[in-house]
Amino acid sequence: MSYLRYVVAVPLVFHGLANLAGLFAPWTGGAGQGFSSRPWIFSSGVTLLSPVGRAWSLLWLVSTIFLVGAGIGVIAHQEWWRALAIAGCAVSLVSIVPWWNTVPPGARFGAIFDVIVIAVLVSPLGAWIAAAV
Repeated sequence: MSYLRYVVAVPLVFHGLANLAGLFAPWTGGAGQGFSSRPWIFSSGVTLLSPVGRAWSLLWLVSTIFLVGAGIGVIAHQEWWRALAIAGCAVSLVSIVPWWNTVPPGARFGAIFDVIVIAVLVSPLGAWIAAAV
């Protein structure tokens, strides 16, 4: 079942790399990546380009590191990949949800991916996948 390893690892790595858009958007104006200038859900005074938005972008970097690391862990047969993937998806969700009105549609699909990965990996199916890869 070595092909399963790549079926699991590649989406984790690509999702992690896609999260780099959230890191760069506050520093580059966001328009090129599809982000809008609307405020986040907690306050109308906080936008992506504000100091809070720029600080929040570091969570996107953390999720990138965790998800890419989890993908590498799958390929390298490391037991910790599953915990790192769950943590990476959780951080990704925390990064996206407050900016729901600001993020591009791709990030919303990323949030759905995060929820699915967390649900699968904490279920008995997740234990089977972890053993199979």
